[in-house]
Amino acid sequence: MSDIADRTANAAFLALIRAVAPLPYRRRIPLVGRIVAQAAGPLAGFRARAEAHLAAAMPGLPPSERRRIAVACLDNFGRAVAELYSGPEFRARVAASDALTGPGLPQLLAERAGRRPVLIAVGHFGNYDALRAALIARGETVGALYRPMDNPYFEGHYRRAMEEMARPLFPRDRSGVAGMVRHLRGGGLLAIAMDQHVSDGAVLSFFGRPARTTLSPAELAARYGARLYTAHAIRREGGLDFDVVIDPPVPEGPAEAMMQQVNDRIEAVVRAHPGQYFWVHRRWKVRELPAAGAPA
Repeated sequence: MSDIADRTANAAFLALIRAVAPLPYRRRIPLVGRIVAQAAGPLAGFRARAEAHLAAAMPGLPPSERRRIAVACLDNFGRAVAELYSGPEFRARVAASDALTGPGLPQLLAERAGRRPVLIAVGHFGNYDALRAALIARGETVGALYRPMDNPYFEGHYRRAMEEMARPLFPRDRSGVAGMVRHLRGGGLLAIAMDQHVSDGAVLSFFGRPARTTLSPAELAARYGARLYTAHAIRREGGLDFDVVIDPPVPEGPAEAMMQQVNDRIEAVVRAHPGQYFWVHRRWKVRELPAAGAPA
């Protein structure tokens, strides 16, 4: 993207965030969702991209259902962005809703009481920041690994919003990785969103398609004696609250087997709530994506 395009995109985004900021939280979050679903997302080509990914992942869906899910995806995406830029109100709402649940929660809390390092692998689903907010409400310090934005004008305020949501924050660069390692060695808790294409990742399966997948969560867990969990922040009916479901720990074993288990768990929750997945992300690269309906 050119410098002019970067500036224009950033200016438009900030104009939207500033325009809705005076509105009450209950109105602000769904309004941004509607704007992204009905205007900004289709204009940017995100709806078409989401529908293409849906056609490849679930080729049996009729076109009308793909369109419905793609629109829901954009609405959820817009809500998640608005929630990020409403950090204190979002954290307070998650804390008040008693969001944490799931079969793995008792063991995770027991291990945290013993200061065992913990890694939580999450997908771009619902709003994964709800996981951090819910754990912070329980007194945890939750580190997060994030990928800096390509748009340099967007990156500054995006990172500030992420840090206002929770710290420490570790960018995917040399200094960030070093800080992340120190955090784990000190018995810390770290959340990693791991369901994006990684060019040097292992070729595992996601929705029956070859998907390059990072092995880092499993490798870090083995190296630093951490337990690896998966978790999903499922948006509740009404669109403003979440159930943050903690799964049982991923069984220890070879890194590829552990990360395939992570992929399978994310796929299962996406199949149950397909409109909450970020289908706009390029989980598969085009050259590796068979035509819809072709065998994996």
